[in-house]
Amino acid sequence: MTSAVASELTAELRGFREVQRLSYACAEAVAAQLRPGVTEREAARMQREWLYERGVRDWFHRPFAWFGDRTAFVDFRIPLQFFPTNRRLEPGMPFILDMAPVYKGYTADIGYSGCLGLDPLHDKLLADLREHRELILREVRERRSLREIYEDVDRLMVRQGYANRHRAYPFGVIAHKIDRVRERRFAPTLFGFGTQSLKGLASDALHGHRDGWSPLWSPYKFSDHPPTTGLWAVEPHLGFRGTGAKFEEILVVTDSRDPEQSAFWLDDDLPHVRRWNEGAV
Repeated sequence: MTSAVASELTAELRGFREVQRLSYACAEAVAAQLRPGVTEREAARMQREWLYERGVRDWFHRPFAWFGDRTAFVDFRIPLQFFPTNRRLEPGMPFILDMAPVYKGYTADIGYSGCLGLDPLHDKLLADLREHRELILREVRERRSLREIYEDVDRLMVRQGYANRHRAYPFGVIAHKIDRVRERRFAPTLFGFGTQSLKGLASDALHGHRDGWSPLWSPYKFSDHPPTTGLWAVEPHLGFRGTGAKFEEILVVTDSRDPEQSAFWLDDDLPHVRRWNEGAV
């Protein structure tokens, strides 16, 4: 995101940026506390408690945690396999923390990849994600279809020698739209997903089907249209055998004719971006 764009963020975009930064702060705080023997369920609970202490009461989805080969979704066949398990973290294991809180009516959905110790392979996956972030932004600005961009991400992964692991998500999505959520005292969840957020996504799907677009960015025909304006939580997910890594963050798409204003990442001050910048230096 350029400094010019950043200085002109609307109050609404600042709200989304605040909850995204809160989420990444949570991920970094929990990652710093992970030790051998911690289970995925305990790591997910640590995320929930950290966010609850800071005012989060609703979710797009509750926190997930994946350890070891589960970061690459090895042998995942049904949605229930995504939920945290009693898998214990071991030295040298990769991990992913994923959370989607609603804070002050704003939503974020983030993914944080780490490793308990040094692993050159994991470092390589994280470094290679940078090219995907650049490709996605460039092609969204070119107004290529979501389906075509998805296919170009696939081709880039093949050239890098990786497997596409976001294809294992429901509908194979690499991204989905997010929006404001009305604040309520009582915010129930259904199978770990906030009911208010699900209603919003279902409403978008209904309107989109009528008007020829989808709130899900997938490899299928219903995503064969140019990027629609709004906020997208984007998560390219690389896998190499039993190791997976991803980032997830908000991409803003507008109707501006200025290429830099037509699409931009909401925030460049995020852990994976700082890591890339420090590596370049």
